[in-house]
Amino acid sequence: MHSDIVTVRDRRGAEWGWFLAWLAVGGCLALGLAALLSVGVVLIVLAVVAAVFLLRKGHRAAVAGGLAGLALPLFHLAYLNRGGPGTVCHSTAGGQSCTDEYTPVPFLAGGALLFVAGFLVFLLLDRRRRGTE
Repeated sequence: MHSDIVTVRDRRGAEWGWFLAWLAVGGCLALGLAALLSVGVVLIVLAVVAAVFLLRKGHRAAVAGGLAGLALPLFHLAYLNRGGPGTVCHSTAGGQSCTDEYTPVPFLAGGALLFVAGFLVFLLLDRRRRGTE
């Protein structure tokens, strides 16, 4: 009986590990698309290679982590624009540095929507899979 509980716990942990791996793939792909003119091609190739590996070895429901991973660059953009909207100035050793920033709300809302959608799809697919076992 105890070994059955440990096996279920280990399997659940492994499924979340696959979800996190797909989250990284989605983030890598989104960052590659955003940086297409510089290092984007390398990141996209890396994401495709990782996706092929994960599709062959991983838990199928965890693919939804890729959707959640698309949110990571959006969260980063929201963080970078946290002082916006408008011109934001910071004191530096040599004087003052000013930048124009966007409002972070659309980036944060889009990221939250993608992250929650990926998370919920994973939970639904995992629950459906467990129900058929």
